[in-house]
Amino acid sequence: MRLVLDTNIVMDLLHFANRHAVLLGTVITNKTLPCFTDSECFAELERVCNYPEFGLTSEKQHEVLQKYREFVSFCEASGEESYPLPRCRDKDDQKFLILAARCQADLLVTRDKLLLRLAGHRRTPPPFAILTAEAACKLLRLAPEHPARFI
Repeated sequence: MRLVLDTNIVMDLLHFANRHAVLLGTVITNKTLPCFTDSECFAELERVCNYPEFGLTSEKQHEVLQKYREFVSFCEASGEESYPLPRCRDKDDQKFLILAARCQADLLVTRDKLLLRLAGHRRTPPPFAILTAEAACKLLRLAPEHPARFI
């Protein structure tokens, strides 16, 4: 299984310590579940880390980004890309669909409602599952009381 985490799931994992995101982080860091990003998605995470509402000091921002770099692999475009994907109403989220298609992900993990709606798109279904962190944990049979800890 290969996966892509959108920015809010990365923040849930590395800043908010959401229990389902942490379970996914555990299997990702154990190298049993490859995780992918690209420079555009990573740049969004850098911007989000700077949002004042998160209250991240520059040291904490650096820590979040460094932890992410430790387990994520970059999968950049190597030219013109054209994938049969549904269109997300939020243009900023389309990059996660494209990344998931490019790296042949099995799962795109998000809590974004617009992305989650695309999971059942009838005309152009995505070639991967779009799930919440909780649903991904159920799919991967990760119990909430899993003893491993990511953070």
